[in-house]
Amino acid sequence: METTLKKPSIDISYKPIGQFEETRYEKIHNVIFSNSNEASICVAHEIADLIKKKQAKNKPCVLGLATGSSPIRVYEELVRMHKEEGLSFKNVITFNLDEYLPMDRENRQSYFYFMHEHLFNHIDILTENINIPDGMTPYESAIDYCLSYEKKIKECGGLDFQLLGIGRTGHIGFNEPGSHYNSGTRVITLDHITRVDAAPAFLGIDNVPKKAITMGIATVKSAKRIVLLGWGENKADIIKKTIEGEVSSHVPATYLQDHSNCTFVLDTGAGSKLTRNQTPWLVKPCEWTEALTAKAIVWLCSKTGKTILSLTDKDYNDNGMADLLALEDSYDLNIKMFNRLQHTITGWPGGKPNADDTNRPERALPARKRVIIFSPHPDDDVISMGGTFDRLVEQGHEVHIVYQTSGNIAVSDMDARKYAEISKRIAPSEEAQKIIDYIKAKKESSYDSIEVRKLKGNIRRGESYAATRYMGLNDENVHFLDLPFYETGTIKKNNLSDKDIAIMKDIITQIKPHQIYAAGDLADPHGTHKVCLDAVFESMKELKEEPFMADCWLWLYRGAWHEWDINEIEMAVPMSPGQVLKKRHAIFCHQSQKDGVMFQGDDSREFWMRAEERNRDTAKKYNALGLSDYAAMEAFVRYKFD
Repeated sequence: METTLKKPSIDISYKPIGQFEETRYEKIHNVIFSNSNEASICVAHEIADLIKKKQAKNKPCVLGLATGSSPIRVYEELVRMHKEEGLSFKNVITFNLDEYLPMDRENRQSYFYFMHEHLFNHIDILTENINIPDGMTPYESAIDYCLSYEKKIKECGGLDFQLLGIGRTGHIGFNEPGSHYNSGTRVITLDHITRVDAAPAFLGIDNVPKKAITMGIATVKSAKRIVLLGWGENKADIIKKTIEGEVSSHVPATYLQDHSNCTFVLDTGAGSKLTRNQTPWLVKPCEWTEALTAKAIVWLCSKTGKTILSLTDKDYNDNGMADLLALEDSYDLNIKMFNRLQHTITGWPGGKPNADDTNRPERALPARKRVIIFSPHPDDDVISMGGTFDRLVEQGHEVHIVYQTSGNIAVSDMDARKYAEISKRIAPSEEAQKIIDYIKAKKESSYDSIEVRKLKGNIRRGESYAATRYMGLNDENVHFLDLPFYETGTIKKNNLSDKDIAIMKDIITQIKPHQIYAAGDLADPHGTHKVCLDAVFESMKELKEEPFMADCWLWLYRGAWHEWDINEIEMAVPMSPGQVLKKRHAIFCHQSQKDGVMFQGDDSREFWMRAEERNRDTAKKYNALGLSDYAAMEAFVRYKFD
């Protein structure tokens, strides 16, 4: 399903800070792309151009390379250029930033494995030119090993180009907070947050090594050219601190402010909290669109601690919004914004029958709608929109829950073994014993067998039925797609395929919905939400000429990780205290995801706690703006296709 793009026209080459328009806040050159795919291709072409220039001079090209999810698309494009355009890597010498310690190179979580899987196995680089820190270096000889790594970089002429990602602690390589600006290659203890972020790949934080070998800050800064990649909203906070904050060992990436040829390449999510994007009226004159005006007014209320209707001309003038007042006075601005938010609130997410729907989020007709709630994992439906789910069923709509993936990877081996042993006690079978024996003998780096994956998927399926029955839905309205892209047996998933899209189109065509709800939470730490949303978009796009699609609206919800900003919300569904409790009990049905869920993220609370806090917070924010006080609210944004 991936499309090969031509070399982007955007130039990411370094430009002196003095040429920035946004000089007041930003201290590192950065370029923001609409998506990470286009950005990655642009970076890959810069690397390819450098390799070719060095080839023309008969010189080696020394690259510092990164691992993790951020550079994968860059490597894919480099491989494509090698295979389709004849780009040769025979003059390339590579030095990887880091490696876990201890870590066997054959372990699929090793960076040695990663680099060969994503790049080295597919290009003509000479084996002797590949340098990756040895994860099996004995502690007693680690200092000498690290010094030899540094020496080899210098003997090769230094790094011509260093590719970086950034961790949420602000680490580059594994240079965690506290790293010194003149540090060299060394052994380091990993920050807890870094280990939490790595936990999904290792199937649990207990399996993540506590130490690593990493190039130092000074080693990274010695590169002639540095490009740092930042993708997604979960990187937005640290990107803002790095680009706009003071240089500090607490955020090691800020040391890059002192580099003379460094560019941060970002997507819109990662760059969303930079001052020029978050509050552009503080940077330069703005074109005051309706969306930007709404964002500014909500921000102004938060800044002043006032409700919308109590904002004054002085509040606008004192906070960089005088040019907005020149277009419209504060009274009119306040009234319009108050009415806009008031009209998002509805207890009728499927539309209120026999009511004027002019100012309502949803249409009154048809009174009984066919609804699909797409759930990426077998619990996102109740976690993210359990109250709205309950309202839709209660108000008589034909609701279908469609689970896009099996969710098997999130079931622990302990739970799987427990269920297999229960099954064996009820009805002894060779299959149950085979699963038990497999799990008992399973090594840390092993993939789940098909039988184990099937059992884990059935555990999630059984929990889903328990939750949907509790919510009053008949079993025939619950669908499990088990999209193929997910079924790899590991955290790394395949790309969307035509088969995935065909399955999605089939269920949509079968139900012919008036409403579709889908997860728009792209901060999901293991990426499945984004792939599932892409599957929804692509399927609806391909079906757009079907007659029933003319009357189909797509609403996006967010999950346990983030909520929509108040100014973005187009439908807010209030929940009573009783509904909050009902939603909690529905989440409890997903027992394998309670009490130590495998993919927790950096939030130690259980999903029901996160969801309740997020829903209460949304209601509080509405109330703080001067609107009605509710126990909790679930929020949605309507997605309109071009």
